[in-house]
Amino acid sequence: CPYDGDIDPAKVAEVAAALDAMGCYEISLGDSVGFGTPVKARALIDAVAARVPVARLAAHFHDTYGQALANLLAVLESGVAIVDSSVGGLGGCPYAKGAKGNVATEDVLYMLAGMGIETGVDLDALVDISWWIFAQLGRRPNSRVAQALGAKRHAA
Repeated sequence: CPYDGDIDPAKVAEVAAALDAMGCYEISLGDSVGFGTPVKARALIDAVAARVPVARLAAHFHDTYGQALANLLAVLESGVAIVDSSVGGLGGCPYAKGAKGNVATEDVLYMLAGMGIETGVDLDALVDISWWIFAQLGRRPNSRVAQALGAKRHAA
């Protein structure tokens, strides 16, 4: 939290359990300021999964400190299979100055492909879309994969 600092995973688990009891089909655990680390992400999933089935948990990591992919891998290894991402890493956090966007979809897809996980998403087409969107914004994609794969095709 940009105001209170680290939040105790037991408190998050308490809120998640209450949401689960209300009938929420999916509970997304977010690091929308991007301060998390893989060890903290895994600890959070472990605490929440003790009270809510891991199959109903999702993850949302921003990349402010460059930890989003590492955090994502940590929670995938803990059984989380639902993740949020954004084309080119678009986004931010309006209540946390300097916070970067969500983990880039292109980077997630590249990592998953390297793990042998098939997504059915056309990475080259996604990279082209990412470059188009960012051209509209007058800047380059935040995604390292988009930059690497699209640099020659989309040189400015």
